Amino acid sequence: MNIKGKIIEIGSTQQVTNTFKKREFVVEYSDNPQYPEFIKFEMIQDKCDLLDGFKVGDELDVHFNLKGRKWTDPKGEVKYFNSLQAWRLERPAQVESAPTPPPPAMDTGMDSIEEPSWNSSDSQEDDLPF
Repeated sequence: MNIKGKIIEIGSTQQVTNTFKKREFVVEYSDNPQYPEFIKFEMIQDKCDLLDGFKVGDELDVHFNLKGRKWTDPKGEVKYFNSLQAWRLERPAQVESAPTPPPPAMDTGMDSIEEPSWNSSDSQEDDLPF
């Protein structure tokens, strides 16, 4: 899954345990500009560093997985949690303002080549039988 939006907030990397780290960020998603959505994503482990090249206000395309977990609390109640795990961030493609002109024509030198005499139409002899 992916959405395009604008970065509203970038959190710092949190070392949750010795072997697990995560980083959260918020994107303003304006499918309907009148009612923007503010969506929180998380990145885990080595993906946390992908945010380093971005800043608040940047437009981006977020590729993510929808994750769901089931947890039973100490009282025996079952709880469900959802998260959006981002795994790739891309900047939007730049729109070209003007088309690229075609490359200049190459001089192949073919204009200065003379026709061989055996191919000339002035030749009186025609030794072909047809």
